[in-house]
Amino acid sequence: MCGIVGYAGKRDVVSVLFKGLTNLEYRGYDSAGMALRDDGEIKIYKTLGKLINLKNELELKKNEIHHPTSGIGHIRWATHGSPSLVNAHPHTCNCGKLAIVHNGIIENYKELREELIKKGCTFKSQTDTETIAHLVANEYSITKNLEEAVRNSVKKLQGAYAVCVMHKDVPDVIIGARKHAPMLVAIGEDENFIASDTPAIIEYTKKAIYLDDNEIAVVTKNSVKITDTEGNEIKKNIEILPFEPAALSKQGYKHFMLKEIHEQPDVIRNVLNGKLFDIDAPVILNEVKIDADTLKKLNKIKIIACGTSLHAALAGKYLIEDFAGISVEVEASSEYIYRKTTTDASTLVIGVSQSGETADTITAIKQAKSKNSHVLIITNRPDSNMARLADSLIPVNAGIEVSVAATKSYTAQLISFYLLAIHFAEIKNTLDSEFLKHLKHELIQIPSKIETILSDLKPIKECAKKFSSYKNFIYISRGINLATAYEGALKLKEISYINATGYPAGELKHGPIAMLDETMPVLAILIPGGITYEKILSNCEEAKARNAKLIALTSSDDTNIDSIFDIVLRIPKVPEILSPAMTCVPLQLLAYFIAEYLGKDVDQPRNLAKSVTVE
Repeated sequence: MCGIVGYAGKRDVVSVLFKGLTNLEYRGYDSAGMALRDDGEIKIYKTLGKLINLKNELELKKNEIHHPTSGIGHIRWATHGSPSLVNAHPHTCNCGKLAIVHNGIIENYKELREELIKKGCTFKSQTDTETIAHLVANEYSITKNLEEAVRNSVKKLQGAYAVCVMHKDVPDVIIGARKHAPMLVAIGEDENFIASDTPAIIEYTKKAIYLDDNEIAVVTKNSVKITDTEGNEIKKNIEILPFEPAALSKQGYKHFMLKEIHEQPDVIRNVLNGKLFDIDAPVILNEVKIDADTLKKLNKIKIIACGTSLHAALAGKYLIEDFAGISVEVEASSEYIYRKTTTDASTLVIGVSQSGETADTITAIKQAKSKNSHVLIITNRPDSNMARLADSLIPVNAGIEVSVAATKSYTAQLISFYLLAIHFAEIKNTLDSEFLKHLKHELIQIPSKIETILSDLKPIKECAKKFSSYKNFIYISRGINLATAYEGALKLKEISYINATGYPAGELKHGPIAMLDETMPVLAILIPGGITYEKILSNCEEAKARNAKLIALTSSDDTNIDSIFDIVLRIPKVPEILSPAMTCVPLQLLAYFIAEYLGKDVDQPRNLAKSVTVE
C-alpha cells in the first residue's frame, strides 16, 4: 500500500516526483524517498516520517542536485522492518548503481536473502525490498541487460509486488513490473510516467496503460514497451482516466475528509444518475449481467469486503434479503480466503472495495471465479484490478477520495446496494408496486435531506466538544442501522484513536453492559416506525440505569426520547429502511469534529493507509 511514482521527461524531475508523492501520501506516510539520475549518477534522498521531511531534505541538498533527467519516488507504509531511515525506499545494491522502490510483500524474501548473502551481498535493512535490489543487481552482473535482469528476477519472487528499477549504466530508463499490486504507465508528450495510482499523474496526462500481472514496462521519455516475463512484447490499449485534477484540491475546506463529507449529496446524485430515472421506471444497471434465469438458479449471494466496505456489505445483505428474498452471507475477505468455502456456480459473489485494489478481496474474488461463481464488483475505481475481474460491475462514481477515512465512498456503496436490491426485486417481482414507487421517491430525496444535515453543524460540534475527552465509546443499533453503528465506531477509532465499538443493541446485556458507567458514552441509532425502535429504547434505559451518558441519533419526528438522552442528534424524517444513507453522515461529522478538537491528523491517521494492497 505504499505509493510509487517514476518519471522520465522534460519537466523538473524533483517537482514531478514530489507532486506525485504528495498525491499518493494517503497510501502511506512512514517514510519517503527519491532516486534521481543526475550528472550521470544515481543520487538517493530519503527521510523518516511524512513527506514534508523529504521536501526539507531536498531543499537542504539543492546545491548538489543539478539537472536530473529521470527518477523514481516512494512513500512508505511499513510492512517488513519498522519505519526507519535505513528501511526507507529507494533501496540499492552493494555498488550503489541500482535503485529500486517497491509496493507489496515478497513472501520468499528470506530464502532469497540467504542465497544472495552466500554470493557476497551485504544487507543493510530489514526489508524484503532490499532483497529485490540485490537480486536484480546480481542478474544484471550476468546478463548486462537491465530489462532481462528484471525479468529473470521477478520470476523468482513469490508474493505481491509493484517495482520500479533504475540503473546508472542504463541512462534514463525506468523499468516497472507488477504482480498482485497496482501499477500503471502514463503517456505524455516527450515524457512518460509510472505510478501505483492515478492521482500521482493526473495533473500531467489522462492517458494511461494499466499493467496486468506478470507484465513489465520499459519506459523512457519517448517510448513505452510492455512485455511478459518471457520478453514477448504485448500490445496494450491506452485508456483515458476518468478523473480531474480538481479532485485533489481541498477547495477551501480545512481537511479532505470534511470536503468529502460535504460532497456526499452530489455523489449520491451521481450514483443515481442514469440508473434511477423515474419512480415508475425500473432501475437500470447496464453493467450488471444478471437476468431472471440467473437469479432463479442462485442458491445464495456471498458478499466479500474489508473495513468500511464490509459495513456497506452488511447493509446490503439486509436490503437484498428484504427486497428480493435471496439468502445473503457477508464475510471479511481476510477470513474467506483462508478456509474451505461452499461458493460454487450457483453462488453470486459480490466484492466491495473503494479502491478496487484491496489485496484480500482480490484474492477472494479470484478464488470465487475459480469455482465458476458469477462475480459482481462494487467499486469506486472502474479502472481497478477488481473491476477488470468482474463479470458484472457497479461503479459507485464517488470521485477520488483522498482522506484515508472513507466517507463519500461508503455512502455511494450504500446507494449502490439500494439500487441493486431494488433491481433484483424488480426482476423477481417481490415488492408491492406502490411500496416500490414510494421507496424510489424517498431515495431520490436523500441528497437534499443530507444537505439539510450539512447546513447546520452546530449540534454535532457541541456533541463532539462535550465528548472529546472520553477514552471509550459504544455505538448500538438493530436491524438495518447495525451497519451504521459499526461504521460510526470505526470512523471514531480511525481518526481520533478513541476506543469505540459497535454492538447490536440487544447484545449489551450479554457482556458489554459490564463496562457501562459514567465514563462510557453510549450512542444509539434509532428511527421511529422501525420494528426494533421500542426495543432499542429499552436497551438505552438499561444503559441509563448504569449511569452511562446517552446520545441518540434519530429523526426529526421522534418526540419520545428527550427525557432519556443527554444529547439528541436529528436527521430529516426518513423511512427506516433508507435511514443508513443519512445516519452515517452525522457520525462521520461527529468523528471528524472530535478528532479536530483533539488535534489529530484527520486526513492521515497514524498506522493507516488508504489502499490496503497487501494481505
